Amino acid sequence: MPLYDYQCTSCDHRLEALQKISAAPLTDCPACQAPALKKLLSVPGFRLSGNGWYETDFKTGAKKNLAGGDKAD
Repeated sequence: MPLYDYQCTSCDHRLEALQKISAAPLTDCPACQAPALKKLLSVPGFRLSGNGWYETDFKTGAKKNLAGGDKAD
């Protein structure tokens, strides 16, 4: 389940909520009880590393541009 960030437009309280993707967005602020929560846009927190990704395993020859290696022209 993803974490969603919310901010209250009434009191500026911020919170994170662990919710199902199909769950309805939260509306009531836990700090001031106002129905003023808005879902914030946040950046996903993951990194593709190791074997099995296009950058490291499936590019061929001059197309490879691995971190710390020679740059392709």
